[in-house]
Amino acid sequence: MAEKTGTWNASHLPDLSGRTAVVTGANSGIGFTAADALARSGAHVVFAVRDPERGRAAAARVNGSTEVRRLDLADLASVREFAAGWDRPLHLLINNAGVMMLPEQSTKDGFEMQFGTNHLGHFALTNLLLPYLEDRVVTVSSGLHRSGDGVIHFDDVNLRGTYNPSRAYAQSKLANLLFTLELQRRLTEAGSPVRALAAHPGYAATNLQSHTANPVTRLGMRLGNLLVAQSDRGGTLPTLYAATQDLPGASYVGPSGFGEMRGAPALAGRSAAASDPVAARRLWTLSEEMTGVTWPLGAEAV
Repeated sequence: MAEKTGTWNASHLPDLSGRTAVVTGANSGIGFTAADALARSGAHVVFAVRDPERGRAAAARVNGSTEVRRLDLADLASVREFAAGWDRPLHLLINNAGVMMLPEQSTKDGFEMQFGTNHLGHFALTNLLLPYLEDRVVTVSSGLHRSGDGVIHFDDVNLRGTYNPSRAYAQSKLANLLFTLELQRRLTEAGSPVRALAAHPGYAATNLQSHTANPVTRLGMRLGNLLVAQSDRGGTLPTLYAATQDLPGASYVGPSGFGEMRGAPALAGRSAAASDPVAARRLWTLSEEMTGVTWPLGAEAV
């Protein structure tokens, strides 16, 4: 771990007036607290949410400039529709929305739900919006990318017949980090000023854990939320830090406290598998094949 940041918090955000941010899953959890903090700092924040009614209710609680647009990351047609409706500069894309340790189920396109939502949906969205992006992409991963088998199951990313909620979640979070690594490589090769970074919230008390498949796991997480976790606003700080501070591309930010579970944001550690450029390129190729969405900035960057 490096570069501890002391008491850095949302009050240290720069003036973001004139800047536009898209936050996926902005109606609740760290998505909402990130959107709220960005809007309070002057950004115009687009709540990209599956349920616009809930999104509007959340946006109404924010003191700042907001709008709500429908986006279902588990439906590539919805992702394409969202991107097709975009027509102006975008300064910040926060790939935050996600699902965690669900019972086995599939997206509308037939992909395993966690891999399809957490990775493929954001992969497609980022590439489709990239021609409009001017500053950076922040993708929210998890310290749990180290768990499960610790690899991408390239022979069967949908885990057909071998599904396990924890393994699937870990794979999707590892995919977030490999996506960030390869995205930054491509941006650099293309001469783009856009930076790709990743962040994780540590152990933050949000509603994400309430949808896990195992009731014992849900109970354990509920107790952890009460006894160990930091608040959702604390869990948002790594995302905000990655979104606004001068960090190198492909940086990974998390809490600086014990076990990266809570505390001020700092550069975080990642598994060897999450740093593998060969796996990152292989995942990118597979993701293009699965989504039909390809790199938009020219073949010379590949």
